[in-house]
Amino acid sequence: MAPFQVQPTRTDKAIADIVSEYTTPTAERAAEALTWGADEHVLCALALGWWLYSRNKSLRQRRDSNHILLTAVVTAILPHMLKKVFTQERPDRETARGHLHGVPFSGKPLDAFPSGHAIHVGAIASAATVFPSAKRNVVWAISGGLVLTRVVLLAHWLSDVVAGLAIGAVIERLLRLITGYGKDPRER
Repeated sequence: MAPFQVQPTRTDKAIADIVSEYTTPTAERAAEALTWGADEHVLCALALGWWLYSRNKSLRQRRDSNHILLTAVVTAILPHMLKKVFTQERPDRETARGHLHGVPFSGKPLDAFPSGHAIHVGAIASAATVFPSAKRNVVWAISGGLVLTRVVLLAHWLSDVVAGLAIGAVIERLLRLITGYGKDPRER
């Protein structure tokens, strides 16, 4: 058992109760399909593909792809390490009503905190801050939708998702110190 037990808040429980009561099977199937967009395997494969594509591109694109690949790999590893330190029961194990509406079980029962999907998405949303506003806003909108799927599927409490987003953003910002991402190559 992990050394630190994390408890859901009253708000977390209230949101899970609402989700389990009002989410339809159609919404759950959609969320189940969309949640793959924040899966570590999918994101690492996409980052690797972009990194390979960028090898004969501009210096800036190569450096940016280095940053995104490093960020994807680090945020793929980090949740597994954190789940050895923190334990928390997933909401889908505490909400029987959700399963009557078709909510699937997610992952290991005590691996709710933090949301790995949200860590990945938080890092991507943080990296998008250097994009022009139109592209950045699209990334942020998609990111918001992706992490909400974890709440709709009762895979995570809302606080797990918020914590994951914050962890991902902090990790991405720390990795900028290594890669110089977001800076003009002449400034590096």
